[in-house]
Amino acid sequence: MSEAQRIRTVGAVLYDGFELLDLYGPLQMWAGLREQLRIVCVAEQAGPVPCFWGPRGHADVALADAPPLDVLLVPGGFGTRAQIDNPVLIDWLRERAAAAEYVTSVCTGSALLARAGVLDGRRATSNKRAFEWVRSTGPGVEWVPEARWVEDGNVLTSSGVAAGMDMALALVARLLGEPAARAVAQGVEYEWHDDPSWDPFARLHGLV
Repeated sequence: MSEAQRIRTVGAVLYDGFELLDLYGPLQMWAGLREQLRIVCVAEQAGPVPCFWGPRGHADVALADAPPLDVLLVPGGFGTRAQIDNPVLIDWLRERAAAAEYVTSVCTGSALLARAGVLDGRRATSNKRAFEWVRSTGPGVEWVPEARWVEDGNVLTSSGVAAGMDMALALVARLLGEPAARAVAQGVEYEWHDDPSWDPFARLHGLV
C-alpha cells in the first residue's frame, strides 16, 4: 500500500473552552478524505465538551482510550489558559506527539504544545492577538510573528482561527499532493491562502 493509499488516524483534541473553528475548520478540510483520513475526537473524558462560546463538541473517546494516532490536531481557544496547567492533557500531548507522524495546532493550541515541550528548538507560530502570551509559554521555541502557518519537520502550527484551514490544506498537499488540496478547497468553496508567509494580522497587531 502506498503512502497516499494508507489510512491515517487523526486525533482531534477537545477541552473546555476550545475554539469552534480551530477544531472544525481543519476537520472540514479533512473529513471528505475518508479513504485516507479517519477522524477521532478525544478529550479527558468521552462525551460532550463545551467550546468557549457555548455549543458542545463530542469526544468519541477519552485520552486514556485513544487509539494510535498518525496526525494530532490541537485547537486553540480561551480554554488554553487553564489547560496549560493541566498535567493530564500536557503529559498526554507530549507522549502522543512523540509517536505521531504529524503534529498540528491552530491558534493558541501551539501554547499547549509548547508547554509540553513538543516545540522546543522548532519554529512555530500562533494567533497574533495572543502572540506575546503564547511566546511566554515556550521560551525554547523560535516563534515566528509573521506567518499564516509554519512547517518545521513534521510539526505544523497555524496563526489564529481561520488560518487553521489553510494549514490543514497544506497537510493535505504534503500527504496527497497539491491537486488534492485544491480539490478539497474547491469542494467546500473555500479560497485557500496557500502562501504560508501571507499574514496581514501580524502588522495589524504590531508584531512587525
